[in-house]
Amino acid sequence: MGSTSIGYQAGISARFDDRNLNLRSDATLSSLPCKVDFSRKSFLSAATSTHNKECSNRARVCSLPNTDEKLETPLLDSIETPSQLKNLTVKELKVLADEIRTELLSVLWKTRKSMKPSLAAIELTLALHYVFRAPVDKILWDAVEQTYAHKVLTRRWSSIPSRQNNGVSSVTSRLESEYDSFGTGHGCNSISAGLGLAVARDIKGKRDRVVAVIDSVTITAGQAYEAMSNAGYLDSNMIVILNDNRHSLHPNMADGSKASISALSSFMSKIQSSQIFRKFRELAKRDAETANIVVKDRRTYSDCFAEALVKEAEKDRDIVVVHAGIEMDPSLVTFQERFPERFFNVGMAEQHAVTFSAGLSSGGLKPFCIIPSAFLQRAYDQIGRGRVLLEGQDVALLGYGAMVQNCLNAHSLLSKLGLNVTVADARFCKPLDIKLVRDLCQNHKFLITVEEGCVGGFGSHVAQFIALDGQLDGKIKWRPIVLPDGYIEEASPNEQLALAGLTGHHIAATALSLLGRTREALLLMS
Repeated sequence: MGSTSIGYQAGISARFDDRNLNLRSDATLSSLPCKVDFSRKSFLSAATSTHNKECSNRARVCSLPNTDEKLETPLLDSIETPSQLKNLTVKELKVLADEIRTELLSVLWKTRKSMKPSLAAIELTLALHYVFRAPVDKILWDAVEQTYAHKVLTRRWSSIPSRQNNGVSSVTSRLESEYDSFGTGHGCNSISAGLGLAVARDIKGKRDRVVAVIDSVTITAGQAYEAMSNAGYLDSNMIVILNDNRHSLHPNMADGSKASISALSSFMSKIQSSQIFRKFRELAKRDAETANIVVKDRRTYSDCFAEALVKEAEKDRDIVVVHAGIEMDPSLVTFQERFPERFFNVGMAEQHAVTFSAGLSSGGLKPFCIIPSAFLQRAYDQIGRGRVLLEGQDVALLGYGAMVQNCLNAHSLLSKLGLNVTVADARFCKPLDIKLVRDLCQNHKFLITVEEGCVGGFGSHVAQFIALDGQLDGKIKWRPIVLPDGYIEEASPNEQLALAGLTGHHIAATALSLLGRTREALLLMS
């Protein structure tokens, strides 16, 4: 991993300074032999010249026009793909930066969106698309505001500001454009996802480049440090750009002060290049290897899982394992010894582990993210989709968590009675896979949700969605199977599930009752 200002044969140096607009930013890229300077004076002079029909684009941009007049951006209008930037001269690139600034300001001042982060990333965006070959090379953006210039260059800006239904997302989305390497909903995940893409590239023997852009606000989040720690250990070839827009968590800092979060970049660079840090990192590697020498607690479920995973990995080279937590389960040592280059232990960095796995998946691999349940709650807000396990008709059983297995048991019982039902694994409660739920409702007469939770849980979440989505207005009928709203006396897990009505027999009986086969339902429970 490297921290860079991009040293290629093309680059841009930009500086903005306007105390009245509270606009101040530095973004330096050392190559294109051009220096673009937007000073406070040019902004103020522009603001006084809007009445002049002959005023330049720059003047009209900075005066924040109060009309809906379409400002002229001829060069920007001619750009169909970012690859066309490589054909522009230095002078044309400077004009293009002005026109993008025109486009952004003409909208942002109306929507009251923050201008500073957006404007600070314009030259950086141009330089990245000039130097790299997106979408072959992967460019990941961290903060929403940083992506605005990127959206303009990829011809998606017009639908963003109004956020109309079915419009373009304000964040990066893989479903929306091939130029968006990873979908984001909030900041601080670009390094984790980028590392996943870089490792997947290395394993698959590809040569594309991965660039993660993070700003001076989102760099302060914990996941960014988890990702940098793991990236330093794996030492995969990727570029991380810290875009210091001089926006810190101390708004009362004096204007022009150099004491911004940019100091973090130089400080970390010094640490990573120091001999003490390198020796410490090598020592930590050796200690980790020594700690993995364990004597194998009797055969456990984890042992069975690890053995099955090894067998699958022997047949499929795309299978990799990501483990997070304080200590590694002894059963996973087998996989680590058999496939050391496909095993990644990230430590107690669960949020990074899930995003890193998402990056691996985006790169074409099949990651198994293994996290102890006690730590998984730290990763609840990351990427997920449900799945259909068995296709059937009339009745759909949507299980959540451990109850999926009981739904499969119910399927087995019902098949013996000549009834073929669908079994789906929700996998996630939030975010709910609404496409899966909608498909189940539209293709079945009955939907049964099954969970090891009480009223107000997963089933209620599904009910809220299908009610608002209008599914209950059609042919679908919904029934929840949940724990009773009360205490269950001490008993074995199987006895408690029987008392709660959550066994395979109970689920099958519910399906039969919905189909009007009451007698068979009673016989099944007798």
